[in-house]
Amino acid sequence: MNWQALMADIDRMFGWIPTWFIGLGLVAAAILLALTFYRLAVWLLNRAFRTRLPLLGVFIERTSGPAQLALCLAAVALVLPLAPLSDAFRTPLTSLFVVAFIALIGWISIRVVDMSAARYLQNFRDVSENLIARKHVTQVRVFKRVTDIIIVIITVSTALMTFDSVRQYGVSLFASVGAAGIIVGLAARPLLSNLIAGLQIAITQPIRIEDAVIIENEWGWVEDIASTYVVIRLWDWRRMVVPLSYFIEKPFQNWTRDTASLIGVIALHVDYRADVPRIRRWLEEAVKQSKLWDGAVVNLQVIDADSRTIELRALVSARNAPQSWDLRCEMREKLIAFIRDEMPEALPRERAILVPSGNDDADLVRGIVPPEKMRASARN
Repeated sequence: MNWQALMADIDRMFGWIPTWFIGLGLVAAAILLALTFYRLAVWLLNRAFRTRLPLLGVFIERTSGPAQLALCLAAVALVLPLAPLSDAFRTPLTSLFVVAFIALIGWISIRVVDMSAARYLQNFRDVSENLIARKHVTQVRVFKRVTDIIIVIITVSTALMTFDSVRQYGVSLFASVGAAGIIVGLAARPLLSNLIAGLQIAITQPIRIEDAVIIENEWGWVEDIASTYVVIRLWDWRRMVVPLSYFIEKPFQNWTRDTASLIGVIALHVDYRADVPRIRRWLEEAVKQSKLWDGAVVNLQVIDADSRTIELRALVSARNAPQSWDLRCEMREKLIAFIRDEMPEALPRERAILVPSGNDDADLVRGIVPPEKMRASARN
């Protein structure tokens, strides 16, 4: 096809229209045609293979944006050399095309990282009960977010370097890079410290996804580990957002560091007349009937005594933190009911000694002792 003859015919037919308008119209038409082609191709693929290849729909959905941008860039690359545009229009369009191409590469890289992470995490679905699964999920999520940030930084930097003005400013500012680096470093210190803390957490793993933790006197689970912060799902469904650096710099409690199983503690105050062995036997039988008990630990001990009561501590274990909490509440309720109905003499009570007035023992009770009686007691 003789493109020069075609352009001459177009010029004769539409000579009254500005050339820049025709050129921009051709670029817009190419982009519209590329988007139409993509929609038609997706419709045909879904119609032909959606039922036989269910993963195809997921792949098309996740690559929709980069695929459309790639087709648009390909269409513009074909039309732009033929468009009757002057250098005043062609140069900005060319620069925009280069920036869009760099953005496409970065976008594809992020999609590849995300899809690879999702594919790898499909092998670890039981996160709440599996320690190994929580370990891998935590590492993959943190590394994925850090990688995405690095890709974005490299993409934006490369795109900016395509402009001559940016390169010139970079050369002129290179002499003052020391002072500028100090200023930028101080301004970005919280961000950088949290990014570095994220890498430390991914490697050393003081916390993992779905770990049960106590932080700032609040109890909850690690719901998400982002690039710079951690989301804690509290027991009442509130969310606490904590910087990543907190878990490196400050102490906190991790109840599921090595295993998800936990030992719950139940404390009760009973009277001195309580039959502790009987309560212990009853507790062992009651725990065995509960679906929340994991079969590992059940025990009852006397841990303290004061002038009024003795303190009992019951230990029961469960598979994870939520079940441990529910098991503690269940056993506490049943222990109270058992003592109330079967052993009322074990309920805490106040004791008082009543002595008739005028009796010598009444003075002793009140702490008033005549001096002669004290000397007689000393002689005896």
